[in-house]
Amino acid sequence: MIVGQERAVAQFTAAWESRKLHHAWLLAGPRGVGKASFAHAAARRILADAAGPPIDLPALETPDEHPIVKLVEAGSHPDMRWLERITNDKGNLNRNIKVDQIRELAEFVSLSAAMSPWRVIVVDSADDLERSAANALLKMLEEPPANTIFFLVSHAPGRLLPTIRSRCRQLHFEALGDDAMTAILDAHSPGLSDAERKRIIAMSFGSAGRALAFAELGLAKIEEAALAILRDGDPTNARRAALAAELGKKASADTYAAFLELAPSLIAREARSLRGAPLERALDAYAKARELAAVAPRVSLDAAATVFQIGGILASVPDSVSLKR
Repeated sequence: MIVGQERAVAQFTAAWESRKLHHAWLLAGPRGVGKASFAHAAARRILADAAGPPIDLPALETPDEHPIVKLVEAGSHPDMRWLERITNDKGNLNRNIKVDQIRELAEFVSLSAAMSPWRVIVVDSADDLERSAANALLKMLEEPPANTIFFLVSHAPGRLLPTIRSRCRQLHFEALGDDAMTAILDAHSPGLSDAERKRIIAMSFGSAGRALAFAELGLAKIEEAALAILRDGDPTNARRAALAAELGKKASADTYAAFLELAPSLIAREARSLRGAPLERALDAYAKARELAAVAPRVSLDAAATVFQIGGILASVPDSVSLKR
């Protein structure tokens, strides 16, 4: 079930039921709001409906016992491809989706569908396509194979090639409201207290994916440490050094990744009520933290050094934040 995105679900469902649907759908919106989950649910419904008999359930729902659904869930349906960054021969995750991955689709779509008239291709995310891969995908979108539906997940659609955007129908996914976030956390992390749940929702900015990661990793102490720097500064560097030492450990890789998302959000949350010059300084810190958080994993920057540098960015904000207190 896709929570909080009823409009997008209704728009696609109406198109699918009429079979008058676009061949390419751009699923656009913030990270962690259900775009990939939507693509997965839509693929299940399309392939199960097409194989027959049609499913008598609302929207994108499918019965777990359906044989087609089981194949999709197992990642073994012959008429579906899910493209994402893969590991290279050194065991590291590639920075981009490579052109060879797109070229392999040419053989896939040249063959007849195996289990129904329809095929589904998901690119998660289209933001990760290297330039040559984006151009190769564009050629497929310009001359789409029959009965093939593309879902392009994008967290920043404005960065995609305009020609790719123009060949897709866009479905917009909104940041989730508190009610939807509460329902998701209750379902997946039922052991949270009311205070913990509210705190996680506040620092997740409508992203269920982020909220679930925060709940799983128990980021309360990390948030407290970052907020201490953000609000009170760090004149001796002791606070940021302690944070860097904690998050630089190999065992803290997941927590480090979550911190990279958390830090810019904390600055944004603190800056909401600022005006004038204080707001400008806080926004400058937000931009720097966001840029570093985005670049660090792509170029494999040292985790401890990155956390220390972000700590310095947080420590540059207190003068602006203190003006509102």
